Amino acid sequence: MPQTLATFPNPHPTRDYHIEHQAQEFTSLCPMTGQPDFATIMIRYVPGPTCIELKSLKLYLQSFRSKGIFYEDVTNEILNDLVAACSPKWMVVESRWSVRGGIQSVITAEHGDRKQ
Repeated sequence: MPQTLATFPNPHPTRDYHIEHQAQEFTSLCPMTGQPDFATIMIRYVPGPTCIELKSLKLYLQSFRSKGIFYEDVTNEILNDLVAACSPKWMVVESRWSVRGGIQSVITAEHGDRKQ
């Protein structure tokens, strides 16, 4: 993990509820050109035993600013790291990328049972 993700105990572990975080200023680098790519990252999850602490999430996402990585990889890497950090019952990470060459890309990666 480029930056440590902190968690805190789920204050309502007996109830399934949804948490949604949106980071509108995500930046990484295109591995082909080295140019910056810009995205909005949407994280939705049903917490398990712990929840993601927001300051650590912000610092974690900022750690991608100097990393050359494809859209598909960054979306799945974020999901993998978040799942490892907080063991959610269900989680989805969506990356919505700024238009490049007339094409907008949206990548969605999911973990767990959507029925939550």
